[in-house]
Amino acid sequence: MSPIEDPRDDLSVTPPKKWAAGAPAVAHAIGYSLSQTSPVRTALTLLSLNQTKGIDCPGCAWPEPSHRHRNEYCENGAKHINDEATTRRVTDDFFSRHSIDELDGKSDYWLNQQGRLTEPMIKRPGRAHYERIRWTEAFDVIAEELRALNTPDEALFYTSGRVSNEAAFLLQLFARAFGTNNLPDCSNMCHESSGSALNETLGTGKGTVSLDDIYDADLILVVGQNPGTNHPRMLSALEQTKRNGGHVIAVNPLPEAGLIRFKNPQNARGMIGRGTAIADQFLQIRPGGDLALFQALNLLLLEAEDAAPGAVLDHDFIRAHTTGFAAFAEATRKVSWEDVLVATGLSRDEIEQVHQRVLGSKKVIVCWAMGLTQQKHGVPTIRELVNFLLLRGNIGKPGAGVCPVRGHSNVQGDRTMGIWERMPKDFMDALGREFDFTPPEHHGLDSVDAIRAMRDGHAKVFVGVAGNFVRATPDSLVTEDALRRCRLTVQISTKLNRSHTVCGETALILPTLGRSDRDMQASGEQFVTVEDSMSEVHASRGRLDPASASLLSEVAIISRLARRTLGQSVAIPWEKFEADYGVIRDSISRVVPGFDAFNERIMKPGGFRLPNPVNEHIFRTPSGKAVFTCNEFSMLQAPEGHLVLQSLRSHDQWNTIPYAMNDRYRGIHNARRVVLVNPEDLDELGLVDRDLVDIVSVWHDGVERRAEEFRVVAYPAARGSAAAYYPETNVLVPLDSVADISNTPTSKGVVVRLEPAHAIT
Repeated sequence: MSPIEDPRDDLSVTPPKKWAAGAPAVAHAIGYSLSQTSPVRTALTLLSLNQTKGIDCPGCAWPEPSHRHRNEYCENGAKHINDEATTRRVTDDFFSRHSIDELDGKSDYWLNQQGRLTEPMIKRPGRAHYERIRWTEAFDVIAEELRALNTPDEALFYTSGRVSNEAAFLLQLFARAFGTNNLPDCSNMCHESSGSALNETLGTGKGTVSLDDIYDADLILVVGQNPGTNHPRMLSALEQTKRNGGHVIAVNPLPEAGLIRFKNPQNARGMIGRGTAIADQFLQIRPGGDLALFQALNLLLLEAEDAAPGAVLDHDFIRAHTTGFAAFAEATRKVSWEDVLVATGLSRDEIEQVHQRVLGSKKVIVCWAMGLTQQKHGVPTIRELVNFLLLRGNIGKPGAGVCPVRGHSNVQGDRTMGIWERMPKDFMDALGREFDFTPPEHHGLDSVDAIRAMRDGHAKVFVGVAGNFVRATPDSLVTEDALRRCRLTVQISTKLNRSHTVCGETALILPTLGRSDRDMQASGEQFVTVEDSMSEVHASRGRLDPASASLLSEVAIISRLARRTLGQSVAIPWEKFEADYGVIRDSISRVVPGFDAFNERIMKPGGFRLPNPVNEHIFRTPSGKAVFTCNEFSMLQAPEGHLVLQSLRSHDQWNTIPYAMNDRYRGIHNARRVVLVNPEDLDELGLVDRDLVDIVSVWHDGVERRAEEFRVVAYPAARGSAAAYYPETNVLVPLDSVADISNTPTSKGVVVRLEPAHAIT
């Protein structure tokens, strides 16, 4: 393969697409796959992807249907799995040729394109390069640093949702046996607001719907979410909703191609026909206006009930299964339409149209993603949409409910397995009984607080399992400086990324098997499990020969590190766990609710669904009922001459890693340093299309956060808003700008100004 060059921005713009997928998606998926690996390996991965005895796609957490197509994957899933299956390799010779400072100057795209990591590497104190290290010595280095800490709470154990259930369970077990609950994870930065709101109102942190519910719904609101790029297979489910007579409303500051029309590449109508129109109505809402929208809808429902008593609200459900209705109704009747229209940027007629669709629907689902959660008032917004569903009994019945759509393939499962700094007492007690030790009782640190702890010298060892912490987190300069203050940073990874170039005094790279790799252990070939957005648990089996004979699985790395660090202090069978993952699942079955007979049930084709008590009208809240809440009106206001920025990812991007410099559906080509702004806002700001600007965030701490040299692109964004790609704009998100209650960074609500920049040299 030809050498990879670090691309330079060479912006060209075409009109945004009015539809998603179709033949171009197939062509792009196959083209990228073949640029990474051979036709044979491409066929092997794609024909195994998302099959009952195949590889679980790491690309997103959308569930698999019971009847699966032979090509049960999307464009981005195909690109992602073959990005992992690449035949490019990063060896110790690569690190001898490239210093860490040189690598730190490379783009995220370039780093990823170098290929799979193959050998454990160490950067020793004062050295400029990584060098090879034996596995045994690597574990010794980490164990010695951990044991030398003044307290176990000076260590941080981070994971992304790419990690399997088995590895996640072992990581939290190791951390707690070591003595800390410092288990920050990617969920802290995405759906933590969902968990906070749903636990308070419904007594569960998870969604309540299944794929069958999606198909059966009369009305689905897709709010703050772009399924065409982030969860493309969701469009197939929404297509089925439409074919069954259901309706879809899209709520988003940007028009998104997949929610306009979907050309399903798995049938002729999608490949050569016009496809399926998805959204029956598009509400182009201002960023952060969703709370006001749901408050207005709830006011309209109360007023409709006043006009036709007993014909609108589900009073039987409200009386039997909820609490707090009277206070909620009193607060809602004080909602100001003037405030609503300013906050949302919508007309009253648009909101009334939604109201009429709601009145005509017996089964309603609300789906959402980061557009809601990464706002300062993200938790109240989700509580308010729960109010909206409770009013007409759209919780706990077929075709209705809440649907937070997760990103990483196992972010849901990681939390179920105990990756949380505040796990409940019953889980901790069960963990202690299973392994005969006392887990720490005090709460640990989430991702934002972990950065603060490193910055302030209170955390000195960082261990990251999968993910790219440096580029996933806010306030990039603060995060990078915090990690560089650590005595030791450890990254357990499949491919090179920016987190390997931001090093502690000592830094280790531990290469691991990917989801697509065959995993052979002492008892034979192993499989792992994951939990998707709808609580379905299923197996994943690698099909490819590992990228290097030196690779260890995540389970093996965690087991060996734990054994080396803890010695005989805790009687945990780490050797047995490494040799046979079924032994891990046996322990999970005794610790984690819903996983009884785990090893037996996971062998069923397609796996099994975890029970959700909400669907039996069992609410694990203090009252034993679902909770209506009173949520104070709130909106994000930008001063004159400023805009509200939301960060987003391009279509050719997986999480923090761009696979190309394009955003095909939005018409952006060969560039990532762009900021999308409504033409009318450009006029008011005295700017024109393609002007070169710096984006400067405004925050009360007086620190200037600047993302330099972005091209302005006139785009049909909501008035008063702007949009730009992460991770390039993470630098603009202040560490202390977080959602109330959940502590999630406010990446969808940053007040910015655009300043003329110097010409690019």
